[in-house]
Amino acid sequence: MKNLTALLSVALLTLSAPSFAATCDAQAAEKKLVGAAKNSFVQKCEKDASAALTAATASCEAQTTDKKLAGAAKNSFLKKCIKDATGG
Repeated sequence: MKNLTALLSVALLTLSAPSFAATCDAQAAEKKLVGAAKNSFVQKCEKDASAALTAATASCEAQTTDKKLAGAAKNSFLKKCIKDATGG
């Protein structure tokens, strides 16, 4: 079960990475950043977004344990919880 949870967490991080880049690039464009300033902003933005996703995943995992969820119910709850926590 721990392997499934770890796999789900990694999958969520992997699938969310491209959306971080798109969002961060859009924010950089709004700020009219170019060159090194844009690269620096995007890297920090992606790092912050990844940290937020990791924190949300940990929090949601703890909630599934507290609620004693398993199987499909746990996966469904995790997906919704992480989406709600990250605004995605």
